[in-house]
Amino acid sequence: MHKKLALGLTMLVLVAAAPLLGACHTTAGAGQDISATGQAIDKAAVKSTP
Repeated sequence: MHKKLALGLTMLVLVAAAPLLGACHTTAGAGQDISATGQAIDKAAVKSTP
């Protein structure tokens, strides 16, 4: 009985944590995209400066 409860709780924690762990890659990718956009804007502003 105790093993089944421990296994059940472990599985519940893993299932609950899966979306959070998957979001790490999405957040990192979004940060890189935003950074690249900021750099492109910065380069365009430098080129446009007289």
